[in-house]
Amino acid sequence: EIYWAICATLCSHSQRTVPTLPVLWATQAQQRWASSLPMNTVVLFVPQQESWVVERMGRFHRILEPGLNFLIPILDKIRYVQSLKEIVIDVPEQSAVSLDNVTLQIDGVLYLRILDPFKASYGVEDPEYAVTQLAQTTMRSELGKLTLDKVFRERETLNTNIVHSINQASDAWGIRCLRYEIKDIHVPPRVKESMQMQVEAERKKRATVLESEGHKEAAINVAEGRKQAQILASEGQKAEQINNAAGEANAVLAKAEAKAKAIRLLSEALAEQNGNAAASLSVAEQYVSAFSKLAKESNTILLPSNSGDMSGMAMAIYGSLAKQSSKKIECVTPVTPEWAMEKSEDPAPPAQ
Repeated sequence: EIYWAICATLCSHSQRTVPTLPVLWATQAQQRWASSLPMNTVVLFVPQQESWVVERMGRFHRILEPGLNFLIPILDKIRYVQSLKEIVIDVPEQSAVSLDNVTLQIDGVLYLRILDPFKASYGVEDPEYAVTQLAQTTMRSELGKLTLDKVFRERETLNTNIVHSINQASDAWGIRCLRYEIKDIHVPPRVKESMQMQVEAERKKRATVLESEGHKEAAINVAEGRKQAQILASEGQKAEQINNAAGEANAVLAKAEAKAKAIRLLSEALAEQNGNAAASLSVAEQYVSAFSKLAKESNTILLPSNSGDMSGMAMAIYGSLAKQSSKKIECVTPVTPEWAMEKSEDPAPPAQ
């Protein structure tokens, strides 16, 4: 009966709630509220994603898992309540000096989770506050290794380095830093003006370089076009000269063939009977025709002594040409050698 009376008294007290008190963490503007510690009512229901640390007679006893749990009254006491959810903490704005001695104002956001409730309860007095201070000191240390330009370009690398440094120190506290994000980076006004001037100078430089490259490419294109035009023109002239030379060669060959054919026909005509006489008569006619054109082409004329007797002159030319042709024929007459005559006197071999 005494036991059940004690249980009834404890159940009546379980309906009362312990008032929650605000706890100041990093700054006055940042406050987190501590969870109310539940009373030992023998039968306890632990919510999901929470761990309750139980002490028995002042010493650590066990950690209550989510669900139904039983405790001994008076002896067991719930000492800590740890949340296993991901916790988001605002890292307050702080000043840091970069490698090139520029003072920056930087704030961020820290994401962490409690992995070991025992270490988080007994390893450090205030785990969240400790992690926040560690994040601030680590961020100042990492910023001192980078110049101002690299701080803006390598924010992702900076966040990764901060998370790695925090996890190395917070492993003994049972806390795991998931990620760290830099929210804002404020630079001094004069540095900001110099950065703006630098950006404008870089843009003007790139514009000048692009314009010069455009002029360069345009000049190269014009030169290439002129080069191709000259090459095509020279190839056209070359082809024209080749065609002209081929045409002239064909014309010379045609004239030579025609002249050779005319000479061949003339020689055949001269070889006939009275051919020399006909040739001599033709030459005399050409002489008379050429003599009649002398006065038309030049003012100075050389005339023979008997220029009045044109027919006599023609007959004299005809006679001289006939004598010369007869002498040439006599000179061309072949002489048969004695050895050839001796062979011709030999009787021919009988036919088989």
